[in-house]
Amino acid sequence: MDATPQLVKTLVDAELAAHPRDSQADRMLIEDFTRLRARHRAITVNIPGGHTQTGILVTRSNGAYTLVYMPEVALFSLCVDSMFGPVDIGVHGPALACFSSI
Repeated sequence: MDATPQLVKTLVDAELAAHPRDSQADRMLIEDFTRLRARHRAITVNIPGGHTQTGILVTRSNGAYTLVYMPEVALFSLCVDSMFGPVDIGVHGPALACFSSI
């Protein structure tokens, strides 16, 4: 399946709906993620070794990190912000797990 902004929205919405809200930490994670959620659009991601790939933006930067969906591997990627754009740092997996890893 091709990664489109609608597919990414569907994946993220499903994760948000399934995530527990039992603890204050659960609710704070959902609140932080929702506050930084971006309009899903194509973005160039820098990959170590001088390569680039096109991803789909998931969250706006929090000042240091941005979450991007990487269609080539069908995973979300936590990227560090740089003056050259987002850089994949090898943190991949479900959206909320990547987002909450920092």
